[in-house]
Parts: sequence; C-alpha cells; structure tokens
Amino acid sequence: MTDDHVRALRNAMGNFATGITVVTAINEHGEPEGMTANSFSSVSLDPPLISWCVGRESRLFGLFEKTNHFAVNILHSGQQSISQLFSGTEENKFDQIPWYPGINGVPLLNDCASVFQCEMEHRYPGGDHTILIGRVLDFSSIPMAPLIFHCGQYQELK
Repeated sequence: MTDDHVRALRNAMGNFATGITVVTAINEHGEPEGMTANSFSSVSLDPPLISWCVGRESRLFGLFEKTNHFAVNILHSGQQSISQLFSGTEENKFDQIPWYPGINGVPLLNDCASVFQCEMEHRYPGGDHTILIGRVLDFSSIPMAPLIFHCGQYQELK
C-alpha cells in the first residue's frame, strides 16, 4: 500500500466519529501509566466485556501485553486537555491530574463520564494492533456530554 493510499484509508476511517478514552494500568514498577485510545467498544453484557486496541508501535504496547488489569476512562467534553496529555510523550502524566487507585491499584481518573475496571480476558492479533478484551469487574457512570473525535479533530455533540 502506498503512503497516499494509507493516508486516504486513514481519512476514510476518520469519518467514523468516536468517543475518547484513557486506558490506564500499573507497570511492573508499581507506577501508573496510561494512553489515549479511541478504539473502545462494548462487546457483551453477559458476561460484561469491552474491547479496545493497542498499536504494536505504541510506547505502552509491552505494558498491555503483560498486564492482567486495566481501566478504561471515558472522557467527557471538558476533558480535551486530558486526552492530549495522555496522547503525548510527556513523562509523569499522573502528577498533573487528579486520580485514585481502583481494583488492584489500577489508576482511575477523576470526573470521567464512565470508568470501567477490567481484568484481561483475551488478546488477539489484529494487523499492526492487538485487540484486547476485558471483563468488567466494576464500573461507574455519570451522564455527561462525550468528548468526540471526528475527521482528525475534537468535535462537540450537536
């Protein structure tokens, strides 16, 4: 596939509006880590399963290949700065935002629309990504306007 074709495919896929999440876990040193992801999806209610994808080139790929617990924090429309923080390369992200430990110490972000605390259920190869399936152990939810990404930009629900 040529670079132009890859860019055109990426642009076409960007026409699908998505919510924004920050997926968090604890690394092997007991430190909180997290990354922005928009590949989140509900899979099943019984049992309660969710999915998301991590790129093989991601800085945190190794963490999510090994961890057994993680959280998906669904961001609301006022949390664009958190999305940008966790999509960047800056160190000590958790020193810049309020958070608290959840099940197995997994970091949970304050003031999110929803938070799903999960145990790893399956990992599947998916091209240049790995598809992660998590079993929801606990969750919280507050109805709020979502943070949306569409055509390469943050958008507001209208």
